[in-house]
Amino acid sequence: MWLFLAFMSAALLGCYDSLKKQALKGNAVIPVLFFNTLFSSLFFLPFIVLSSTTQVLDGSLFHVAAGGWDMHKYILLKSLIVLSSWILGYFGMKHLPLTIVGPINATRPVMVLVGALLVFGERLNHWQWIGVLLAIASFLLLSRSGKKEGIDFKHNNWIFMIVGAAILGAVSGLYDKFLMAPIENGGVGLDRMMVQSWYNIYQCFMMGAMLWLLWWPKHEQTTPFHWSWSIVGVSLFLSIADFMYFYSLSLPEAMISIVSMIRRGSVIVSFMFGAMFFHEKNLKAKAFDLALVLLGMVFLYIGSK
Repeated sequence: MWLFLAFMSAALLGCYDSLKKQALKGNAVIPVLFFNTLFSSLFFLPFIVLSSTTQVLDGSLFHVAAGGWDMHKYILLKSLIVLSSWILGYFGMKHLPLTIVGPINATRPVMVLVGALLVFGERLNHWQWIGVLLAIASFLLLSRSGKKEGIDFKHNNWIFMIVGAAILGAVSGLYDKFLMAPIENGGVGLDRMMVQSWYNIYQCFMMGAMLWLLWWPKHEQTTPFHWSWSIVGVSLFLSIADFMYFYSLSLPEAMISIVSMIRRGSVIVSFMFGAMFFHEKNLKAKAFDLALVLLGMVFLYIGSK
């Protein structure tokens, strides 16, 4: 079950990345990110209200548990980590091709894998190791292919932002496992819906402050903001993808290293969007690399059954 949820989350995440690229095209980053967090919060607000005032959602997948500051402080920290990753990632994605951003983001599972081995003591079987090695090789080849587009990885600030976003994303993935792991297993034991619902709301307030204090006073001298319905699509696809991701992690048999690796398979979906809708270059050179990604996902699936 957790594997199916992880694969579904990956597919939706690829759509999310593609819509995000479209939403950012010629657009101001901060207001786009603010509206993304706003709509994501509005999606989950009814679940919070219904869970706290009625018994309609009791026992369902959508019930949001209640908790005090001793729980919310952990969620607030997650909001800071994720929002920092998003800010860097949004700015980087606006100025780079999807087929460059995808491979860099795809290094997250390698970071998560190392963290999972060191922090959670997870162990992989030989099938899973083959899948991991194939995925790592494919990500390295994809990154090399990107150099043919004339982007100097060593002297490009947007590349540094995407790398920073990837590192913070890996930290967030490990932190998620810690948040939802049972207390007897060394975790915090938070309810997954509580984490997803409230971290979106906290992010919305943070982005609202940034919008008002940083962007609005200088908005006439910077890139203008224009409305795009893809902004709503970004929030919708991300919310559903994260719902499946958190549900997968909440299952006791789930392994964060494998879930994270599968989620990065979203690069395949974003690659297709980059080819069909954004007409990006060097596609033939990257086809073999994507085949390795798929093969790696197959080995991960076989080893986890």
